[in-house]
Amino acid sequence: MSQRIQFSQHGGPEVLEQVDVPVTAPGAGEVRVRNHAIGLNFIDTYFRSGLYVPPSLPSGLGAEGAGEVEAVGEGVSGFQVGDRVAYGTGPLGAYGQHHTLPARHLVKLPDAISYEQAAAVMLKGLTTQYLLRQTHALQAGEIVLFHAAAGGVGSIACQWAKAIGAKLIGVVGSTDKAERAKALGAWATIDRTREDVVQRVLELTEGKKCPVVYDSVGKSSWEISLDCVAPRGLLVSFGNASGAVTGVNLGVLAQKGSLYVTRPTLAGYADTAERLQAMASELFEMIASGKIKVEIDQRYPLAEAAEAQRQLAAGKTTGSTILLP
Repeated sequence: MSQRIQFSQHGGPEVLEQVDVPVTAPGAGEVRVRNHAIGLNFIDTYFRSGLYVPPSLPSGLGAEGAGEVEAVGEGVSGFQVGDRVAYGTGPLGAYGQHHTLPARHLVKLPDAISYEQAAAVMLKGLTTQYLLRQTHALQAGEIVLFHAAAGGVGSIACQWAKAIGAKLIGVVGSTDKAERAKALGAWATIDRTREDVVQRVLELTEGKKCPVVYDSVGKSSWEISLDCVAPRGLLVSFGNASGAVTGVNLGVLAQKGSLYVTRPTLAGYADTAERLQAMASELFEMIASGKIKVEIDQRYPLAEAAEAQRQLAAGKTTGSTILLP
């Protein structure tokens, strides 16, 4: 038997329960991974709450983790028992001692990267990779705005932007988080609880605004973000921490300077095994070179997944949080 966290109805963290499930053989094209560490991400709360709907209930939770291959299904090539692997795009079910998933969602884990580092960085690091390297190819000297700059994705984005030579303005929710973002490489920070974000952006950019704004907050920051985008610039809305953005009026994009808006997802970029591996390889190289340091500030036993989600939703975490099975 194997322990996993699941939920049978949508709701708050209290709907999460730990259950024993049989350890089954992987099917054709699948690999069973024995998890050594599991990533915690805001998107997990979306599935639990019902903002995103899982395929069926009861449902497992989580899509990010790292461990070793324990069994390989028919037709799988490129992986064998004992391989160190990581994943961040697979089906729900990572919150468990084992996770069985299609082999196309796995990447080989270099010896230089630990299981905990990989579990903490796969989803967030790959998200940062596509945001800064693909959705908008960030250039040295560009001034960009990044919401939640002290969070999981933001912590990596601050470092990656600095490595590129770009100037990242990090929006944060406290003085402590402002100090953290600066320490990680943010060029400047804005404490949204004490400062006017739009006014500060105008000051920092000498009235030019930003060619790209990265917004994972969603509903509460949508209008603010639009007002920070330079004419013909891009707003990248990639999360819903404060709720989903609805009722978008396309005419506003014209009024504010012929703006572009995109709503990307990791699955939309890492849509083949080859693209996934290429993105992961670049991420691992950034970590191995020391340009990106994986900040794991919270570790919880798997059984305390509900409490970990409470802390995450309350904005009381920094960097990455992992669960240990």
